[in-house]
Amino acid sequence: MTGVNRAPAARRLGGGALSNGSLPLAAALAVAWGLVYLITQVIAAPPLGVGTTLLIGVGLTLLLTVGYPSALRGPRGARLVPRQQGKQGAINRPGQTIAAVGRSIPLRSGLTSEAAQRTAQLLHPLLGGDSVAITDRHKVLAFLGPGSDHHTVGDPPRTDISAKVLDRAKTVMVRHRAKLGCPEPSCPLQTAVVAPLAIGKRVVGALKVYRLDETPPPRGLVEGMAGILSLHLELAELDRERKLAVDAKLDALRAQINPHFLFNTLNTIASKARTDPEEARQLLLRLSDFFRYAVRQDGHFAEFGQEYFFVRTYLSLEQARYGDRLRVRYDVDPQVLTTNVPVLTIQPLVENAVKHGLANKVDGGTVTLKARVDPLTRTTTIQVSDDGVGIEDEELEKIVSGDVTAEGGIGLRNISERLDTLFGERYRFDVRSTVGQGTVVDLRIPLG
Repeated sequence: MTGVNRAPAARRLGGGALSNGSLPLAAALAVAWGLVYLITQVIAAPPLGVGTTLLIGVGLTLLLTVGYPSALRGPRGARLVPRQQGKQGAINRPGQTIAAVGRSIPLRSGLTSEAAQRTAQLLHPLLGGDSVAITDRHKVLAFLGPGSDHHTVGDPPRTDISAKVLDRAKTVMVRHRAKLGCPEPSCPLQTAVVAPLAIGKRVVGALKVYRLDETPPPRGLVEGMAGILSLHLELAELDRERKLAVDAKLDALRAQINPHFLFNTLNTIASKARTDPEEARQLLLRLSDFFRYAVRQDGHFAEFGQEYFFVRTYLSLEQARYGDRLRVRYDVDPQVLTTNVPVLTIQPLVENAVKHGLANKVDGGTVTLKARVDPLTRTTTIQVSDDGVGIEDEELEKIVSGDVTAEGGIGLRNISERLDTLFGERYRFDVRSTVGQGTVVDLRIPLG
């Protein structure tokens, strides 16, 4: 439940002169795998899975191995970019390398037609072919170069080799036009290398590189790039799953709005309707505002000012019920109002203070909401405190450990899990309490 602020680790990529021979290649591979381990297992929070780590490492190994003649032993005629081609082929771009392109591949957003088109444009000059295509399992997403007149974007793949790669999840090299399986008699494509694109063990598409002559594209280069594309797709999938997890927790918080609060508020409004109809009307409008905000929040963040209004609306409804037994104090720095905070996070903390801190205290008490911005540490600090009955040590230990049997434990655990997903370890969430004196909840999150 408690996160620790952690400064991002500094990373330095240096370069220098490399001598001829295999020793520089071995040293480069060792450094590459060391960086892979450092980034995926030490810096990443949470650490990436074994499969993802191995995929990154294998991709870097392939790139270093394929690029060894030019990148490590100096110029020897051939570069990692293909030969100059004719009018229909690609033209080399000065200074463009596989590594530079790998950092800007658009598939990080998923295997969509738009992302595939932009990726194909980046890869076309680099993969040693005359035409480049990217498909998913059902249709062509991008096709650049000769043959695009009948290998149409949006249509199913026309070559038999596509089905073979998608089914077997293995790279296929075609050295003769007849084995391509294209039904178009005038198709100019002669040879090809087709590599699968996979998320884990699931094949989701293919990278195809074609040539117009009898020399196939370099298989290792195409396989290596397919591995990099697969890594980007896997990261996109992880992002999607993470978003779904956060959405589920947000939905759980919405569903968690205490039905007893609704019933008690409606009873209060009903009683006010007889003695003070105007106040009853105002309370009904506030209750409407409360639920409208809770239900209509789409994203995971909102300005503090919006959450602040939501909390004030909630407390005004509770004050109508408890009367003078519930007192509220706001201590909010105006700078906080425009900062972004996770939606539906502050109100559950305030509700816990009212429900578990003050409701059972005969003479009631005060709930205090304090918020500050620290520009030096670039954090937003939010504190919700009460001077209520407090929490026993044993019960507090259950709450801190996320025990759902503790009063308020489900809500606090849900909030903590959402903060974990949104911020990793870049936040703090502390609960302190003294029996008979009250409870303090401190939340510190990165400034957004």
